[in-house]
Amino acid sequence: MNSYKLMTAQIEALSESSRNYIPLLSNASALIYENMEDLNWAGFYLVRGGGLLLGPFQGKVACVKIEKGKGVCGTAYETDRTQRVEDVHRFPGHIACDSASNSEIVIPIHFKGEVVAVLDIDSPSLNRFSSEDQEGLETFVRKLEELLEWD
Repeated sequence: MNSYKLMTAQIEALSESSRNYIPLLSNASALIYENMEDLNWAGFYLVRGGGLLLGPFQGKVACVKIEKGKGVCGTAYETDRTQRVEDVHRFPGHIACDSASNSEIVIPIHFKGEVVAVLDIDSPSLNRFSSEDQEGLETFVRKLEELLEWD
């Protein structure tokens, strides 16, 4: 859990020069990718046109658009709830943007009470994300929500 506190402090420090969502989400994805082990993707999808559009990320190439309610990301967006999936291949409607991904966690990000983005993290390992990871990442996202300035 200490790494999550450090990442949260780091993103707060990085926000001092700009709170614009593009550089802040870019640095947030880098912090996650560098500080968490056993990942192959960490980044953000932004709500655009009623669906999700690829935003800043670290890792392998990714799906560009995801429909609301489709896959793990679209489900997190539609339900406004964190999705922690032990085995993505057993998730109904899973979208295989990267066939090497086996587990995933997706956390909605809010602005003025609405979901404006999701944090998406993938791992090549099954059952990679624990309840402690979820708690730490949700705290990180709550800090992002305080810091981010949207257009």
